[in-house]
Amino acid sequence: MTKAIWNDVVLAESDETELVEGNHYFPPDAINQQYFKTSDTHTSCFWKGKASYYHLDVNGQINQDAAWYYPEPKAKAAHIKDYVAFWKGVEIVTL
Repeated sequence: MTKAIWNDVVLAESDETELVEGNHYFPPDAINQQYFKTSDTHTSCFWKGKASYYHLDVNGQINQDAAWYYPEPKAKAAHIKDYVAFWKGVEIVTL
């Protein structure tokens, strides 16, 4: 089981994450949607495509653009379509 934790709250947990470039990508149904707020931020990866971001809102604290996903990935990254990865202090724990 792999978990994403921030501010002592489990944001996501799954036995089926995809490990890409050292990041665990969680399936869309593994995230606790209540903590995720859509962001207008986008970045680009030459082989994965255009990333979209989420702000995290936990107990009144906001972690801006701390999660990202690829809604329309390029062919080589199709296996992580809509999967969510984390950074900016989010702890990834594998049990």
